[in-house]
Amino acid sequence: MAFDGIITCAMVKELQDKIYLGKIEKVYQPENDELVFHIHTKTGNVKLFASVGSAHARLHFIEENPKNPPVPLAFCMLLRKHLQGGRIVEISQKDSERIIEISLETLNELGFTVSKKLIFEIMGKHSNIILVDMTTGKIIDSIKRVSIDVNRVRQVLPGKEYEYPPAQDKLPFKAIACGQLDAIDANSKAILSKVGGISPAIASELAAKKDRYGFLQQILESIASGTFVPRVYLDEKDVPQEFHITDLTEYEDAARRMDFQTLSQCLAYYFDNKASSNRARQKSHDLVKSVTTTLDKLYLKKQRLSEDLLKAENSEDLRLYGELLTANMHLIKTGDKSVEVVNYYDNSTVKIPLDERHTPAKNAQQYFKRYGKAKTAVKEKQIQLEEVDDDIKYLESVLSYLNNTDSVEEIEALRTELIETGYIRRRKTTFKEKKYKPQPHRYETTDGFTVLVGRNNKENDYLTLKTASKADIWFHTKDIPGSHVIVQTDGKELSESGIFEAAAIAAYHSKGRTSENVPVDYVAVRYVKKPAGAKPGMVIFTNNKTVWVNPGLPE
Repeated sequence: MAFDGIITCAMVKELQDKIYLGKIEKVYQPENDELVFHIHTKTGNVKLFASVGSAHARLHFIEENPKNPPVPLAFCMLLRKHLQGGRIVEISQKDSERIIEISLETLNELGFTVSKKLIFEIMGKHSNIILVDMTTGKIIDSIKRVSIDVNRVRQVLPGKEYEYPPAQDKLPFKAIACGQLDAIDANSKAILSKVGGISPAIASELAAKKDRYGFLQQILESIASGTFVPRVYLDEKDVPQEFHITDLTEYEDAARRMDFQTLSQCLAYYFDNKASSNRARQKSHDLVKSVTTTLDKLYLKKQRLSEDLLKAENSEDLRLYGELLTANMHLIKTGDKSVEVVNYYDNSTVKIPLDERHTPAKNAQQYFKRYGKAKTAVKEKQIQLEEVDDDIKYLESVLSYLNNTDSVEEIEALRTELIETGYIRRRKTTFKEKKYKPQPHRYETTDGFTVLVGRNNKENDYLTLKTASKADIWFHTKDIPGSHVIVQTDGKELSESGIFEAAAIAAYHSKGRTSENVPVDYVAVRYVKKPAGAKPGMVIFTNNKTVWVNPGLPE
C-alpha cells in the first residue's frame, strides 16, 4: 500500500483546493478508528473521511454517509465541542512525512477566537488523529492514546506537549538535491534507506530511472499544478494491488490500470475493494475468531466423547469377570492379585485381575459396579455427543454466513444471533437495540418464480416456518452448512430448469460456494419440520430429492 509522503503531499493539495476556509459543521465517529467531518465550503458541502486502522489508514473525501452509532463515542463528542463551527485556515504537510496538519480557528466558551490544530499521522499501525491547542502546544486528546507502557519514547496523552514522531535519518524527497540522489546506489533498498517519504514502489522506479532527480521533480510539479493522474492497479480478478499518482512500471504490464479524476476517488475505490481493508471483514474478524475457537473446542470435545463412548461400549468383559468370579468364588483367596478360571461360555481360560485388598465377593461386586457405570455412561455420552454435534452444525452454519458476506448489517445480525443463543456475551450499550427485521436475499428464476434466501439462521426459521406456504419448495445443500432457500410457487409446478436454478442459488449461499457438483436437497415445505428446542435454522425433513449443481446466481 503506497500511502507514502508523495500521496500525502498530493492529498494536501486536494484538501487545500476543496476545504481551505471551509467551516466544520458536523463530526461523526462511525467506528473506534474512523472519523467523518462534514465541511461547508464555498462550492458546497463535502465529507472528509479519516481512518487510523493499521491496515487501512488514510484521509480522503467520500460521497456516501457511513452508518453511525446511536450514541456518539467520547472522542467524537470532544471534537464536536472543540471544532464544530471552526474555520479551516491552513492545511499543510509536515516536511516529507505522512503527517497532515489542519489548523482551525474556533470560538471558546467566552466567545474569544482560539487556534486548534488537527494532526493526522498516517503511519500504518502507529497512525493517530491528535487535537492540539496551538496556544499551549499541548494535546487536548487523540483518537488513540499512547501511554509509556506502549511507547517509552513518545507518549500521546491529554495534557502532554505535542511532539512529532522521531525523525528518521533520511533525506526528505521534497528537499533532496540532484547530487545527493545520484550518489545513492542504484538499487531500491539503498534508495529506500536513504530517501524519506517514498514507498518501496517509488524506490523501485527511482532505481530504474537514469534521471532520478528529474523523475521526482516531475511528480512534485504535477502535484503543484494539480495535473497528476491517480490510478489503481488491478489483478486478473479485479482485486486492487497498488495505487499511486505516477506510473509504476512493475504493475503497468502485469496488471490492469484504472485512472480516476481525483485522489479521493482513487483511494475510496482502492480501500473499498481491497480485501485486507474491507470494513465488513474487519468487523467480522472478532466473530470469526470467536466462532472458530468455540468450534475447535467442540471438535476436541467430540473426539474425547467418542473415545469414552467406545470404551464404555467395550465393557462386556467387566460383566463376564463379575459372573466368573461369582461362579468360582471357592478358588479365590483374599490377597490374590489375579486368578485363572474357565470361561463356561467357550471353555477358554481367562485371567482376571484382582484387588488384593478386597475379598473375592467384593472384587466380583466391583466388576458388576463398573459394568453398570459403563452402561449408564453409554447413554449419557450418546446424549452429550448429540448435543455437541448440534452445536457444531449450528456454528459451522454461522461461520459459513460470516465467510460469505460483505455486509456490515448481516454481520451485526449474526452477532445478535450468537448473543441470543448464548455463544458470545452481550456488549454493554447505553441505547435500545433496534428490533430485528428480516430482509432475505431475493432472486427470480428465468421462469419467473421468486426465490428467497435467508441471510442467517434466524432468517432461515422466518422463511421456512412463517413466510413459506406448504406448497412452496425448500432447498438446502446436503450435509453442508448453508442458507434455507424458498421458491414461492403460488400453487404452480416448478419446472426442471427452475429446480436447477434454485439449487444453484442454494449452493452459492453455502459453505460449498467455491466447489463444483454440490449436492442440494429439495422438498415441499410441508415436509420440513423444526424439532422442539432445536437451535435457529436447524430443521428435519423427509421425502426429499437431491440434485448436483455448480453454485451460481441468476444472471
